[in-house]
Amino acid sequence: MTLQELLRRPESKTLEFKRDLSSPKPLLRTLVAFANSAGGQLVIGVTDGDRRVLGVASPLDMERHVANLIADSIQPSLMAEIEIVPWRRTHVLVLQVHPSSLRPHHVKAEGVEHGSYVRLGSTNRRADAALIAELSRRIDLGSHDEQPIPTANCEAVDFAAASQCFAQYRALRRQDLRTLGLVVNHQGRERPSIGGMILFGKDRLAHFPDAWIQAGYFASQDKSRLVDQAELRDYPVLAIEQAIRFVERNTRMGADFGQLRRRDLPSVPPVALREVLVNAVVHADYAQRGAPIRIAVFDDRIEVENPGILLPGLTIEEIRDGVSRLRNHVIARTFKELRLIEQWGSGIQKMLSACADAGLPTPEFVEIGLRFRVILHTKRVHRPTVDAIEQRLLTFVHVPEGRSTADIAAHIGLTLRATQLRLNKLRDKGLVIAMGSGPKDPRRKWATLEPNDSALEN
Repeated sequence: MTLQELLRRPESKTLEFKRDLSSPKPLLRTLVAFANSAGGQLVIGVTDGDRRVLGVASPLDMERHVANLIADSIQPSLMAEIEIVPWRRTHVLVLQVHPSSLRPHHVKAEGVEHGSYVRLGSTNRRADAALIAELSRRIDLGSHDEQPIPTANCEAVDFAAASQCFAQYRALRRQDLRTLGLVVNHQGRERPSIGGMILFGKDRLAHFPDAWIQAGYFASQDKSRLVDQAELRDYPVLAIEQAIRFVERNTRMGADFGQLRRRDLPSVPPVALREVLVNAVVHADYAQRGAPIRIAVFDDRIEVENPGILLPGLTIEEIRDGVSRLRNHVIARTFKELRLIEQWGSGIQKMLSACADAGLPTPEFVEIGLRFRVILHTKRVHRPTVDAIEQRLLTFVHVPEGRSTADIAAHIGLTLRATQLRLNKLRDKGLVIAMGSGPKDPRRKWATLEPNDSALEN
């Protein structure tokens, strides 16, 4: 990337500008944070506000000074690529740091405990003990949730509860607990893994008191009016379903149109809501203490926040592109078997696509403190997108009495199953309504919303 391209970009997780080296500590902290996170570029000789290029007076001397500073002041040793880049009548220094396999790096004068930093947005954040431990964990040692709990026996995993969760897919066998990593061998004995305890531990909250979901509904655009709240302390698989019902209860628009007519519209596509909740549970850092997973429902958005920033080497741009790294292998493996996860890395893109199709703004991803937040906006910015078949379907059902699934299938030339999938998709977009007492009502019909409905307004 050229200097001109860098100057057009704002400071971020992987880019920072420095006017000079009058104070070396901020530079060292930034380089350490880059190495411990997703890497990055630091440009010396440019103001961080207006991107004014001041340059450096003696670039060769500055290059040697920076190289010596890095060698003497950062541990473990950090390799940084230093390039002298000409700019008009002056020069700037561009330092390139790659994600390091030797992390955690720290500023030597501050020590490991106080001198280890990570990058959050365009700022550096001192890593706490739990984050330092995560940075230290090597890939060959496995994820945090694969580690055994030596003080508990294998019966601490509730086999009956696990079996109940798997019942609709297959019969769970005792040996499956080992295959999934819910129990592991430790010094010749079977012990529950951290993931097994979090998912199905009989006394799970005694070991992990923050492994639950806190939900709140605020009848405003801030937290000034708390109307509804819930503490979802059940097993995570069940708590996710409870969280979905909580959000739906507080966001769905409902109105009766007579005995057979019912409007049941989601404020966000159900697939997007499910994906963001599953991701929060799968990627939470359960080694952190002090706060559970949180869901906040506002008038204009839904915020889902979990402890734990992105894993080292990942950026928000990369997860939007489908790049995935698992913090909790046991939880992810179990969720995949439970069909809560379809394919690694597909959840974020599915969420983005569903919101775009529904006419909603792009979801936001934010690292805040040592937590990760996803924001789903609920106010439509344009009409939901439909294809030619869906447009024919909408035109056909735009009658007061509605149309049955069979009549719709015959009209658009699809099977009943394919038609039902189309109807479900259009319902999630807020374009059709189901009229009847429930999904199994033989008299159930479908109709479009009135054109002046708020869900269709531009």
